[in-house]
Amino acid sequence: MKQLLVHAPPRLEAGFARIRRELGVPENFPPEVLAAAEEARPSTIERRDARSIPFVAIDPPGATDLDQAFAATVTPNGFRVHYAIADLGAFVVPGGPIDAEARARGTTLYSPDLRTPLHPPVISEDRASLLPGAERPALLWTIDLDGDGNPERSHLERATVSIREAISYAEAQRRIDAGDDLLGPLRTIGELRARRELDRGGVSLNLPAQTVTERDGSYHLEFDTSLPVEDWNAQISLLTGIVAGTMIADAKVGLLRTLPAARKQDLRALRRQARALGIDWPDAVPYADLVRSIEPTDARRAAFLLQAARSFRGAGYLAVVGELPDDHEHGAIASVYAHVTAPLRRLVDRFDNEILLALHADQAPPAWAVEALEELPGLMTKARSRESALERAILDFTESVVLSDRVGDSFRAYVIDLETSRGRARVQLVDPAVVTTIEAPDLTLGAEIELVLRAVDTTTHSLDFEVSSRS
Repeated sequence: MKQLLVHAPPRLEAGFARIRRELGVPENFPPEVLAAAEEARPSTIERRDARSIPFVAIDPPGATDLDQAFAATVTPNGFRVHYAIADLGAFVVPGGPIDAEARARGTTLYSPDLRTPLHPPVISEDRASLLPGAERPALLWTIDLDGDGNPERSHLERATVSIREAISYAEAQRRIDAGDDLLGPLRTIGELRARRELDRGGVSLNLPAQTVTERDGSYHLEFDTSLPVEDWNAQISLLTGIVAGTMIADAKVGLLRTLPAARKQDLRALRRQARALGIDWPDAVPYADLVRSIEPTDARRAAFLLQAARSFRGAGYLAVVGELPDDHEHGAIASVYAHVTAPLRRLVDRFDNEILLALHADQAPPAWAVEALEELPGLMTKARSRESALERAILDFTESVVLSDRVGDSFRAYVIDLETSRGRARVQLVDPAVVTTIEAPDLTLGAEIELVLRAVDTTTHSLDFEVSSRS
């Protein structure tokens, strides 16, 4: 699994634009969609006044499509989490132009130089976005946790909120480390929820992102690590998705996010890869405990985490209408789970949110949302396929550019996977942080090898390496 670049120098933008054209990534919204978005105003439905709750949105720097904002307090029995979600349903007419275009797109697509939004920016980056300093319509989750971080009660309602501020992960981490009272509960709750995840057998992978920078006229590709606050913040979203998924499963109506549990043969293969890469994995240590403990601080550890992510395959969406199939859980989360926290950037969230609002109000879910459930998994499969293709192509292209002026150079690498029947091996370069496939029928898993770069084609994104020596 390759990770999308976090940022990239401007000189790469022409290549990114070419890739988007080849993959059919939309460049603009149709005029009728833009016109509908300009006319869209939040519905006048009754809302709770929640403007006094001190919400903070935590997102990457420069983000303007803000889906969530967090606030929490300590209670006599534990904690009360307030989670505000952008109320996209207040702006989108079911069956209208914005709805139809969103179904065609499925997700917001991210390139290092451009965001291709799911909804017109006047909605997703302005009127529906949880921007600071302005009143916004929102879906307000109130989730009460006991002292161990287990959910006891929850409620979802439409509300009016006022976001106090929007800050970056780096700023949030700095303030939490300094003892900020407003954000302090995020660490406590996040750590509790991480422990509950381990209790369930869930898995959180600290996957490395690959970043490209330009120094002295040449490009460099490196692994970037995440901050602890990113996991704490993610745990709040996971908590909300678990609460939502549980209610959908109980009511037997809605859309669940599913993922089969890792197969025993895949975990056995991963143990072999751990040994080959020099990762200590004692027999008594469960898979989830191990991967949570590993930081991608070097090429071997980063390679192992990327291989660990491949142990989970077959993610999808399950429409629940009147019955609950056996395979309805998310294997990595080890729970029922629903996508409800990113409606500005993901199609399915809007439908589940409207169903959940009705269930919390003891009303029948809206017919238009229920009728769409059978269609949504297919729409999302198509959207995710394009998203994955875009990420792979952008990263492959960037790697080829990074290496284009290094033909003839030698690189140290490790063998991380074998395709014995095809006489090929997947290898992890140490510097730069590149995973590629080479023709080599007689290598062994975990071998340290020396490669020579024979050729690079930035148009086809291909790299041609030859083994020059092996340990």
